[in-house]
Amino acid sequence: MADYEIEYDALPDEAVDIGDYDYEFPPELVAQRALPKGTTRIMHCPRDGGPRRIVPATGIVDLLREGDCLVVNNTKVIPARLRETRESGSTQEVLLVAPRPDLPGTVWEAWVRPGKRFRPGKKATVLGVETETVAVQEDGSRLLRFGCTAEELHALVESQGKVPLPPYIRREADEEDKTAYQAIFAKIEGAVAAPTASLHFSTEMLDAILAKGVRKAEVTLHVGPGTFAPVEDGDARAHHMHGERFFVSEETAELVNRTAREGGRIVAVGTTACRVVETMSDHAGILHAGSGVTYKYIMPPYRWRRVDGLVTNFHWPKSTLMLLVSAFYGRENVMAAYREAIAAKMRLFSYGDGMIIL
Repeated sequence: MADYEIEYDALPDEAVDIGDYDYEFPPELVAQRALPKGTTRIMHCPRDGGPRRIVPATGIVDLLREGDCLVVNNTKVIPARLRETRESGSTQEVLLVAPRPDLPGTVWEAWVRPGKRFRPGKKATVLGVETETVAVQEDGSRLLRFGCTAEELHALVESQGKVPLPPYIRREADEEDKTAYQAIFAKIEGAVAAPTASLHFSTEMLDAILAKGVRKAEVTLHVGPGTFAPVEDGDARAHHMHGERFFVSEETAELVNRTAREGGRIVAVGTTACRVVETMSDHAGILHAGSGVTYKYIMPPYRWRRVDGLVTNFHWPKSTLMLLVSAFYGRENVMAAYREAIAAKMRLFSYGDGMIIL
């Protein structure tokens, strides 16, 4: 399947002050552990201005209607953090980001620490494998060529790698995270961060949703570490989005388009699924099949092409995710919802509670 020619909306003409998307929160509300799937709390946020209310995650089943289509991201998180202590007592860390099959050998894009150990042409040992730094990219990431086959590297990563938890989770990843930080929709390996809105769904919830006559469509977006990159410039338009690999099948495109024709709502589970659908939908709202790398950057004001509903988590202040949700629900509504969530002691961020905006 050929890559689709992606047409992006222009960013706003006027400056977008990222300070308008800042808020304060008690540190103790940052969820450090996941709750069992299906047991979180969800804030229902009607887009028509109706009152917000907090429901159990299972309440999502009641809020969806027969004929709706749930679009989920089927990416699977890999234990991509390779942290080692050397004989000298020093430590090194390699965070695998994406394979580079276009280059000879087993090459991955990666973030490394310390950088001086991974200079171009220099060799280091990673997981016992001689590893050459092929190049340093513009953003500081490395191209690493591993002295083993892709299959051998996969086995080493699976056995020795750690789940790359977000930086605001102040602990080491453990065995529990290998399942807790993986959605029930996960199928295709390639993400270094979970599409965390999916973590609210249990298999029992999904069964009930499908039994209700709601359709399920799958897209793939391999979430990269750029999802946690802060917007550092005061004008959010200057922020550089990291590219993320995606795929939309003919089957998914047909199902989404048929749902829309028949009057059903397209409900994206997470900002990742949302960005894929909006990347591959044209101005007429038709979703196209295809694959590639998306740099889609959504901020207010934005004319939505295909997404009618959004399940999402509470996001870090002054982030691109805050901008996207505000483009969908309105900045004032989002900030008010966050104040209500904090007052209700809802749990925040990746392992926390969430919102459904319909």
